[in-house]
Amino acid sequence: MLSAGPTPRVRAEDWAFSVVDENGAARGWTWDEFLALPIEDIHTDIHCVTRWSKLGTHWRGVSVDTLLDGIATRAPSAMAHSYGGYTTNVPLADLRGGQAWVAFEFEGRPLAPEHGGPARLLVPHLYFWKSAKWVRGLVLQPHDDPGFWEQNGCNLHGDPWKEERYW
Repeated sequence: MLSAGPTPRVRAEDWAFSVVDENGAARGWTWDEFLALPIEDIHTDIHCVTRWSKLGTHWRGVSVDTLLDGIATRAPSAMAHSYGGYTTNVPLADLRGGQAWVAFEFEGRPLAPEHGGPARLLVPHLYFWKSAKWVRGLVLQPHDDPGFWEQNGCNLHGDPWKEERYW
């Protein structure tokens, strides 16, 4: 599952990211505003549902905790939305607590479009389809509705250690 469709070509100057709470209130960032947020170096393993893992990867990005800071919500889930129309659901508990980032560099280089550049969601403790390429926002939601791959048979959660691949 490399991608659900053609590779969107989003220029950094055209990229924007938003968080929309369950009441419709939105907060957003342009590329320059996003890069002005605290940036973290991330060292982690990643796992694909197609049964490969890549150990010891290095990323840079902004923590989802930073993006959610100041947003009062009772939503248990978020839907990640990407340029190109891709969506994936992620429990908010899996996005908080230093577990998820919006990443813009991999192995010291800007993310290539084929790998989700200019920015992708990075949720390394879940299967990689949850790390939405070309991410443009999170919509907080009162229910854990399925995203693209989840509607097509993939597990709603996607924990590689439990082998949560399919429904």
